[in-house]
Amino acid sequence: MSYTAPLKDMLFDLRHLAGIDEIAKLPGFEEAGFDTAQAVLEECAKFNEGVVAPLNVDGDRNPSTWRDGEVTTSPGFRQAYAQFAEAGWQGLQHPAEFGGQGLPKAVGAACVEMLNSANLSFALCPLLTDGAIEALLTAASDDVKAVYLEKLVSGEWTGTMNLTEPQAGSDLALVRSKAEPQPDGTYRISGTKIFITYGEHDMARNIVHLVLARVTGAPEGVKGISLFVVPKFLVNKDGSLGQRNDVRCVSIEHKLGIKASPTAVLQFGDAGGAVGYLVGQENRGLEYMFIMMNAARYAVGVQGIAVAERAYQKAVAYAKERVQSRPVDGSINASAPIIHHPDVKRMLMTMRAYTEGCRALASVAAAAYDAAHHHPDGEVRRQNQAFYEFMVPLVKGYSTEMSIEVASLGVQVHGGMGFIEETGAAQYYRDARILTIYEGTTAIQANDLVGRKTARDGGQTAKGIAAQVAATEGQLAKSESPQAKAVLRRLTAARQAFLEVVDFVAGNTRASPNAVFAGSVPYLMLAGNLMAGWQLARSVIVAEALLAQPDTGGEDPQFLRSKIATARFYADHILSRAPAIRDAIVEGAESVTALPVDAY
Repeated sequence: MSYTAPLKDMLFDLRHLAGIDEIAKLPGFEEAGFDTAQAVLEECAKFNEGVVAPLNVDGDRNPSTWRDGEVTTSPGFRQAYAQFAEAGWQGLQHPAEFGGQGLPKAVGAACVEMLNSANLSFALCPLLTDGAIEALLTAASDDVKAVYLEKLVSGEWTGTMNLTEPQAGSDLALVRSKAEPQPDGTYRISGTKIFITYGEHDMARNIVHLVLARVTGAPEGVKGISLFVVPKFLVNKDGSLGQRNDVRCVSIEHKLGIKASPTAVLQFGDAGGAVGYLVGQENRGLEYMFIMMNAARYAVGVQGIAVAERAYQKAVAYAKERVQSRPVDGSINASAPIIHHPDVKRMLMTMRAYTEGCRALASVAAAAYDAAHHHPDGEVRRQNQAFYEFMVPLVKGYSTEMSIEVASLGVQVHGGMGFIEETGAAQYYRDARILTIYEGTTAIQANDLVGRKTARDGGQTAKGIAAQVAATEGQLAKSESPQAKAVLRRLTAARQAFLEVVDFVAGNTRASPNAVFAGSVPYLMLAGNLMAGWQLARSVIVAEALLAQPDTGGEDPQFLRSKIATARFYADHILSRAPAIRDAIVEGAESVTALPVDAY
């Protein structure tokens, strides 16, 4: 089954929830209104449906290979990447001054979803390049920007992020890679980095590694880490490529999923030290790398949405054609396609509701990012930045956790055939499994939500967002429809549960840290559930208003009715879990830590 981009849903979110025409009023985005967004998304859909998606299954069956330090990517990847770069997709949301198109993140996010739905393994390369671009834009010197940014934005070169080492997984205080200062202002980098996505490949002429390392004499711990640009090939003064740098790929990993994406072990400095260029100031590397990590965390959340969409489409197609058993209501007096069975519908609706809710959440978060960076009013920028930062761990954590559930349901819809690789449902399950680990596990996202995003300001940002949810409840209360009333009831209960947890977190993080962090991931899941449900509730308000118009505002009436039904399902079956999660967090911490370590 081929991939079909969900353009109607994406454009609905952009127009009615993210407010693309309001974004187009911001300085720098004047040409980026709905018509532009629609044209870009339609072109992006054609490219991904026609060029990238057909490579997905073959890439899983014929992974990237390593030999003598060189990596050969899966069949067709190199040619598809050349088309991707030539069409300008890498630079879609990056500044025009470096050759990008300068479009809003809200538009870019929809395109990123399509690329990842089409082929998650392929999309990982541009994702890491995006992160490298963000870090260099924010922290690099003008000289470093002049050498690298235009080539990265064009896609001619690709970027990587080098944090993890064999002894240092998520604990970056343990980073041991070294950086020796040189008289010419460069540094000699040595050390081993693992799990480096697209750390070596044959799709681009140069690879720009962003590497965390310690300058000689730097303080211990995270305060002594610096960030360096270490290119695969050194760059001559005229911009041409020079000699090979002292960085080698010594192996690639054999993985559960995303098999076409080469995950490299990189060795720096075996022949005297790789030449590196400092980004920003010494000992501020982790601060700069967090810019790249935050960009990547949001993007990985979008990957979760993308995999869920692809798994959903495959499950629907199978459910419509697989004939088995008579419907329990006797509506068909013979064996029927399994989509007629209530439990199959329940699974498909769960997949659909999760995916649409998280897509809407990601779209609204991206719009806040755009306002935070472009709005002329400083206070509006600050409010949107706080909103976006609160949403990043939810987009990342909730969307990726839900992608595993959705992909698993996709296998279940296929029954025994889902467990057979030839049907293809299993690939989405295997591919999705890394997403809750990439760029910080769900627990790390939850720690961020607890510490930086909730406890630090006493829960004020969280409560401010809850007030926005309450305003939506006020709008829902004006509707007489049973769908709106049902959504209202569930949304109110979920918001109240959220607020009680926020008070628990804000009031106990210092006094009883074990009690709070025992429920940190459930808190993230409750918050993500509420925020996605909130966006679907907003969708109900919009859809009902459009259906009341003679021309439905140009939207497909059937699509609008389906949107309302999906939101109602989300409220009844997913949002309804929030109060129980509240109970587990606030009242269940003691049982998490009750068992002594030697009893396990």
